[in-house]
Amino acid sequence: MLVDDFDYELPQELIAQYPAAERDISRLLVLDKATGRITHSNFRKIADYLREGDLLVFNETKVFPARLKGQLVRTGSSLEVLLLEEKGCCSWEALVRPGKRAKEGEIIAFGDGLLQAVICERTEAGGRIIKFNSKDQTEFWNHVFKIGEVPLPPYIKRPAEEMDKERYQTVYARTIGSAAAPTAGLHFTEEILNELQAKGVEFAFVLLHVGLGTFRPVRVERVEKHRMHAEYWKLDAVNALKINRAKQESRRVIAVGTTSVRLLESAAREQEELQEGEGRTSLFIYPGFHFRVVDGLITNFHLPRSTLLMLVCAFGGYDHVMNAYREAVAKRYRFFSYGDAMLIL
Repeated sequence: MLVDDFDYELPQELIAQYPAAERDISRLLVLDKATGRITHSNFRKIADYLREGDLLVFNETKVFPARLKGQLVRTGSSLEVLLLEEKGCCSWEALVRPGKRAKEGEIIAFGDGLLQAVICERTEAGGRIIKFNSKDQTEFWNHVFKIGEVPLPPYIKRPAEEMDKERYQTVYARTIGSAAAPTAGLHFTEEILNELQAKGVEFAFVLLHVGLGTFRPVRVERVEKHRMHAEYWKLDAVNALKINRAKQESRRVIAVGTTSVRLLESAAREQEELQEGEGRTSLFIYPGFHFRVVDGLITNFHLPRSTLLMLVCAFGGYDHVMNAYREAVAKRYRFFSYGDAMLIL
């Protein structure tokens, strides 16, 4: 398949620069993956499309203020660091911009010297390893939360604001470690979660920290030649049991977000039934993929030519999904992280 096959026309004004006034008032496009039928709704009505016994699988990862702005100690030149994945105590893989200034051995100061780091070797994925001078994890995190910024995606053309600390985070986030939010979950409120539970919808929670794969564009011509950056995942015994039981009882397992899909399908490739465990996944899902676990998907609208759009096409059917995207553009839906939602069943 060609990467160009996943391109579509998107007016710039449809890229959401701010979240909706309230989490759950976003629009909801519902796609029947068997027929291609499209229904236009509102996220507050999500319960109307779910039924007793459905199992929603949420990614409980928590975004931290991963964007740090600093200066090279030697020259005073400005640098921006995006922390992606912890590699050891106070040692991180990061994207450093501008890259030409990120020379090995240079020292970066952040927050008027409150925090310092030395630039180390390049990584295979094109990032850098940087080591901070904090004496322990507690001091490191205290400094990061004091001086770091919410790592909004590059297509949001404004600086992070105070409200982003709350809105670029799901209400059920628990475990710190992501450089980007699992954005399908941003629409959920405590009220909606309570309504779904009252209806008999069950919940499971998994963990996949969102890293470089989210920021890395597809630069090859043919889809099959793209390689995903590995990301950390974890599944505990309680939630593995919930998912296995739902599958055994022929109840629908509905993933909230593409990150939940990747975790579930990665874990399913290692054994017949899901088991507790952790690891790193570089699973790349595109049309032709055989889904073993996921029966439904709640997601946002994704960038043209992106691996996320390829995954959605694999699940919902290429023609159906691309047609739904064209209709979403025509109906003036809001796109990307702070945009509207899509439910595929």
